[in-house]
Amino acid sequence: MQGIPLQKRKTLGALLDTQTQEAVMAQIAQFHEAETDNFVTPPDSLPERLGVLMFNMERGVHLTEIQEFLRDCPDIQPFDIILANELDDGCARSGNRNTARELAKAFGLNYAWGLEFIELVNDENDKGFHGNAVFSRWPIRRAGVIRLPEKYNWYFDRQKRIGGRLAVFAELNVGGKPLGAVSIHLENRTHGEGRLQQMETILEAVRRELPNMPLILGGDLNTNTFDGRSKEDINDVAASPEMRRRCLEDVFDFEPVLPLAAQAGYQIVPGEPKLTRRKPMPGGGFLPLRLDWIMAKGVRAEQSRMVSTAKESFTYAVPGSALAAFTETELSDHNAVWALCRLE
Repeated sequence: MQGIPLQKRKTLGALLDTQTQEAVMAQIAQFHEAETDNFVTPPDSLPERLGVLMFNMERGVHLTEIQEFLRDCPDIQPFDIILANELDDGCARSGNRNTARELAKAFGLNYAWGLEFIELVNDENDKGFHGNAVFSRWPIRRAGVIRLPEKYNWYFDRQKRIGGRLAVFAELNVGGKPLGAVSIHLENRTHGEGRLQQMETILEAVRRELPNMPLILGGDLNTNTFDGRSKEDINDVAASPEMRRRCLEDVFDFEPVLPLAAQAGYQIVPGEPKLTRRKPMPGGGFLPLRLDWIMAKGVRAEQSRMVSTAKESFTYAVPGSALAAFTETELSDHNAVWALCRLE
């Protein structure tokens, strides 16, 4: 995706002091297109089941280690489709690399990537692009983006960004049959009703863009069970064992996006309580959250698991590899979710 010169990015950002996010984004074509490339021919035979991985890659900062995690972790094999969040293109923090494209080429995957935010705080960014992606071993017939209702204006945040949350959709050609895949990232800095409105937008767009086909949706739905804008709410949850329990066990009661998807006929994976996000807390420790999900319709998840991305879990790392030498506590602040799905 073509970048925007630094000064132009700053000029566009400054417009947000007087214009709406929607008005400024309308002037930036990149927000309304998906970068797509089909690198590989399809597999010779159609498997009975497809491996699906949902993974928030925390900007692709540890890209080499992420590649080795994808290659060597036995609990995510096989994967035919990856629904990925937080992949940079041209950000200094991740080496100014196009992280989605590099992953696709490294693993022989086709991909579609959509622009969520243009980062403005670092002048060393080549592009400052940040977004979400669908990866597939099967050809991508067409792809696009679903822009979501704004629930938080990130330009006035310390991260200072143009843009907003989105989903990336792709129609895959799986052995001559269509399969819809959607990578979703809902807003964390809102409440459950705000996320519900965003999910309603996604489900309506999916009905329109991917009709009459099996569907696999997934992503970081930011199902906190609290309003992520409120430090008070976060501190209350952190201080209360009962409220921390609800973050894992009672998510469906506090986050209406999940009952909405279930009512629309989607199987929700994983069904059992598993933490998928370690939110760091002031003073040390972390808040265990359940944010990352796979949702299937016309496809049945027969197996599923949460896969840790914490350093102590890398018992499979190849000696001498970057993953074996990794010194930080976690590869991503999210765990991955994997499912083995059979087409119905």
